[in-house]
Amino acid sequence: MDQEPLPSEGFAEVRIVAATPDTARRVAEVLRRCFASAEQRSYPAGTGGGTRLHLTIDTAQAAGPARSWLSTSESSPEGPAHTDEV
Repeated sequence: MDQEPLPSEGFAEVRIVAATPDTARRVAEVLRRCFASAEQRSYPAGTGGGTRLHLTIDTAQAAGPARSWLSTSESSPEGPAHTDEV
């Protein structure tokens, strides 16, 4: 598997996989209320249907509940990725 480049400092790439495009958009909307974000990109999620949505969020531009959570959270060691992640 090819390694994707890491996002710039302060940014995170989020991938949402859902059975329907509407469900994926609803989750993305919640993230947008907490963080500034770039335009989302959506793709088919494999042969079983569904939607895979990619979103880049700016953690430096946190708002509301995300700001308070980020200020009190601690970094944890990176664990292994899920075996089905791409």
